[in-house]
Amino acid sequence: MADQAQPQVHTPPPQPQNPTDSTPSPTTDQHQKEALAAFTATLHSVGTNLEAPLRDRAANIQSNAAALERQEAELAENTQRLARQNQQWLGFADETRDGLKEIGDVQNWAELIERDLLALEDMMDSVEGRGGSESDSGLDRGSEDGWDVDGDGDGDGEVDGHVDGDGVVKGNGNVKKVEQPARSWLRWW
Repeated sequence: MADQAQPQVHTPPPQPQNPTDSTPSPTTDQHQKEALAAFTATLHSVGTNLEAPLRDRAANIQSNAAALERQEAELAENTQRLARQNQQWLGFADETRDGLKEIGDVQNWAELIERDLLALEDMMDSVEGRGGSESDSGLDRGSEDGWDVDGDGDGDGEVDGHVDGDGVVKGNGNVKKVEQPARSWLRWW
């Protein structure tokens, strides 16, 4: 019973060693340095892999910027030349429009002069005795090529009868054309 009387001493179980509490061993320190070097090398490799394309892009952008500036200057110069050319064309168009107006005026004047000359020619024909006035003979002035004896203004000389040498319609008969010399102020030239 003597064995039963001894008190039991309780000893705590052994604690595992905490590496931070103890001094590092040379192998652990070396592993940490190697891991840090590997991590740094990996970061450097990733940075280099990302940096190279970025540097290429930056160089490309810089060279393109110079080309764009050159093209911008050329475009500004071409725009100025185009504006000058446009002004020249506008001036030419204005001159041409004015010229066409003058041609129209000249054409109107020529028509007026031609009418006056035709009136003079008719008067001269009356004076020379080659014919009378149009209202006296019943004939209408048709085309520039001759007299229109049928009065429809087309100058074809077609009638419902025949025509004698003086251009007078006589009776019903075959259709004939009056053959007369051209009457125009150009014959005086």
